[in-house]
Amino acid sequence: MLKRQLIIDNSHSLVLSDLPYYSGQKLTVIVMAENELQQRLLKWKTFFKQIQASPAAKNITDDDIAAEIEAYRRSL
Repeated sequence: MLKRQLIIDNSHSLVLSDLPYYSGQKLTVIVMAENELQQRLLKWKTFFKQIQASPAAKNITDDDIAAEIEAYRRSL
């Protein structure tokens, strides 16, 4: 993953150069204003706190999580 921050000038252009990827490699580029990123992060943090505070989440152990991850990886 590569993260670059910049300020848009009057040209309203974005040029990416010297990227550490090979020619022909398919990339996904997401462009987002810093304030939008912060709003999305806050929404996710709030969501995760709500999930963690639910009664069902209190019964989940680290071993349960590890087993779920392992089961998922075996299914790939």
